[in-house]
Amino acid sequence: MFMVLMGTVVIAGIVGYLAEKTGFTHNGYLPSIIICVGGAFLFYFVRIMFGISFGPPGLNAVLSSIGALIIVPTHWRK
Repeated sequence: MFMVLMGTVVIAGIVGYLAEKTGFTHNGYLPSIIICVGGAFLFYFVRIMFGISFGPPGLNAVLSSIGALIIVPTHWRK
């Protein structure tokens, strides 16, 4: 379970970096990574508590990170 949590954080960080690098977001690298890691943590704990899942843990991390980037408004968005 601990390795799944660490993998979730790593995947979320990569998704945040790639989202900023490709121009999907314009938040800045650090805010995008923080938003992705927060969304992935939230969904990880929801999956543990309630058993809600999209499939394998890696897919959950990617989808929750992208969802957090779409949902969370930031000051820098236009």
